[in-house]
Amino acid sequence: STLKSVLQDALQNYDEKSRHQWLFNYCAQIVLVASQVWWTTEVNQAFERLEDGAENALKDYNKKQQERLDQLTTLVQGELEKGDRTKIITLITIDVHARDVIAKLIQEKVENSMCFSWQSQLRYSWDEDRTTCIINIADAEFLYGYEFIG
Repeated sequence: STLKSVLQDALQNYDEKSRHQWLFNYCAQIVLVASQVWWTTEVNQAFERLEDGAENALKDYNKKQQERLDQLTTLVQGELEKGDRTKIITLITIDVHARDVIAKLIQEKVENSMCFSWQSQLRYSWDEDRTTCIINIADAEFLYGYEFIG
């Protein structure tokens, strides 16, 4: 499907430029899903660092989240086309939730990615073998159906 190939492209290009620039290259649906995939990836990386002894791994990631939110807030205060403004406002909403999830993990002093507070979140990932997006929550797994989520 076309959306699948565009999502794959967006995921591959996500870290080639700053996120607040990257988001203008794709439609809202792709930006929102790719951002969710990368959020899951980055949180899992923070958990890996935490388990390797980096006590501030989640706090450092939480700071990065706040910096991204600040960049999006600055963007939305400027002149934008209606579709871009809606896309960014929706992304801000999702990012605020994601920031709050990490703040809760920090508050709970979680030690690894198996904690309920993380497992109970919708966790998006890209499955290279099946070349599709997967959504997990607790022990359930779903294939992303490329429906609009925003």
